[in-house]
Amino acid sequence: MSVRDTETAGLPVFVTKDDVLTWLMEEYGDMVVRLAFTYVKQTQLAEDISQEVFISCYHHLDEFQNKSSYKTWIYRITVNKCKDMLRSWSYKNIAYKDKLLSLFQSGSKSAEDQMLADEDREEIFEQVLRLPVKLREVIILFYYEELSILEISQMLNLNSSTVKTRLHRGRTALQTKMEGAGIHGSV
Repeated sequence: MSVRDTETAGLPVFVTKDDVLTWLMEEYGDMVVRLAFTYVKQTQLAEDISQEVFISCYHHLDEFQNKSSYKTWIYRITVNKCKDMLRSWSYKNIAYKDKLLSLFQSGSKSAEDQMLADEDREEIFEQVLRLPVKLREVIILFYYEELSILEISQMLNLNSSTVKTRLHRGRTALQTKMEGAGIHGSV
């Protein structure tokens, strides 16, 4: 079995595929669920996709060629699984029920200020979720997951200029949606 030599990458040394999978799940599990949620907008479905992602990682671990980081590889698998789900007939027949809780923790504010800030963040994220998938995915990866344009372009197999264009179009569309929803401010 050819498990990646992680000593040179500053990562723990792995003995078995199970060790690698355990580490990947601990390191990237929450990020995979969050990313999946941004596509499917349902917590349970995002968790199911996360399981599928890590099963796929396990089966294809020997094929990992070290051309990218584990993070980029796992994000790419997640994006593909999400797109597969969105194209599936069963997904198109499921009603959206869950709402995303606030992703950010804020500093010390009064209860009223905190409540208003939480409502604004939730409304902004709801507007992000209403963007077309091509714009939504780059907005979420750039702003919420804090990935670089280069990482996003590798993950989505796009040119960097395409990612920049989608970011610009996404910000413009989000600004329009926010103004339409009565939320003022700059994106």
